[in-house]
Amino acid sequence: MERDMSALSHVFVPFGTEKGEIIVLDQGSVIGPEAAAMLGALYSRSPDTVRNHLGVIAKRGADKFMGTYYVKYGHKSIGDMGTAYVFIENVSLLAAKAVQDFPLYNGQECSTRYIDYSMREFLDSLKSQLSKIMLEKLRSFYLSILSKMVPILKERHPMKENQKPDDYEKAIKARAFDIGRAFLPAGASTSLVWSGELRQFADRIPILRTHPLQEVREIGEAIEKGLLAAYPNSFLSKRYEATEEYLERCNARYAYFDPPDFPEFEANDSRMDWSELGEFQEALATRPLKTELPYAIRDAGQLRFDYLLDFGSYRDEQRHRALAIRMPLLTTRYGFEEWYLEELTNELREEAEEFLHAYVQDLDSLELSPEKLQYLIPIGYKVPVRKTGDLRALVYFVELRTTSTVHATLRKRARQVGETLLEYCPALALHLESDPDSFDVKRGTQDIVKRE
Repeated sequence: MERDMSALSHVFVPFGTEKGEIIVLDQGSVIGPEAAAMLGALYSRSPDTVRNHLGVIAKRGADKFMGTYYVKYGHKSIGDMGTAYVFIENVSLLAAKAVQDFPLYNGQECSTRYIDYSMREFLDSLKSQLSKIMLEKLRSFYLSILSKMVPILKERHPMKENQKPDDYEKAIKARAFDIGRAFLPAGASTSLVWSGELRQFADRIPILRTHPLQEVREIGEAIEKGLLAAYPNSFLSKRYEATEEYLERCNARYAYFDPPDFPEFEANDSRMDWSELGEFQEALATRPLKTELPYAIRDAGQLRFDYLLDFGSYRDEQRHRALAIRMPLLTTRYGFEEWYLEELTNELREEAEEFLHAYVQDLDSLELSPEKLQYLIPIGYKVPVRKTGDLRALVYFVELRTTSTVHATLRKRARQVGETLLEYCPALALHLESDPDSFDVKRGTQDIVKRE
């Protein structure tokens, strides 16, 4: 069936030689992800212009091409050129992190730092009367913290003359969310979007299908079902028993990082060859702010950092896909992050400590696997973070996560990483903000609002 492409507005930009040209594709509703992948793949078999390839798609469509070359013959690179958007709604924070525990994940998720979670569903892995009561106690305490901290924060951080009232109010509320979020359970519901190449979905779905958490398995199955319906020529429904069993075993052993003990903060440079940095001295010393180091510097090796961080801030840290960050098992073993308690008044802190003590006793009485117990644990509890990366990725992490709008607990760790990098490499131009935990009204401007 011939497709009408007359309404599309592709952009053509000539350059350099007489025949040099850049074409920015307008996909519209006519050129879907599979057709776009076909356009790119045709270059591997024909040097003809994409103008003519567009005519091929208009006449033939992409179905037969994708079904033959991408799926049947396994040319995975073809699937790299077709992109899908999958919106995953009303799943737990835990499941969202499992989906995102992938170096090639691109997307966004609901933020506990900007969204009021008081009305969000709390997913209950036990579904008993006690677990239901426990989760509602968490909700009540979360609401209590928010209502009591807003006026207190206004006293601590009064509005200045040059600040806009709306921005100030949003910043105060965001700071209250920063504190209150510690009492949200990891089973609190969230929504996320995953944007990625067809190939990456195909590679990732089998791992989600065999995850230790039933919720994640169901998400993997549902994504697969949806993508098979949307792009039937880019996915195989066939499964291989040996592969499924292997992934099941690996997931059972490696899905969560759960060491018996862990340092407060520790750095290891044994994988780094500092002598390799000699040729990069100029790049290290003269790098301007908001400019990344050359990719070639990755040849020098990697550094590893081990430290404790609350699960709430781990959720932000995990977004640094260029770093290898193990997904930790959330437990109460390493204690509750002190920063959240220190932000409270003395009276509220006493109340919070009594609440957490009683809550942990209830947790200990439940007969649940460590994986399922996570749903009921507040995200203010600390988890072991093991992070490995090259100097380029670490510098990017440090400079982004030491800015004033970053959550204080993550900002503290990012600063420690940065200071350690400077100890190892004094010639490094590293741009750190000086105040370790400031109130910044810019938080109130970081919003998405509907224009009237």
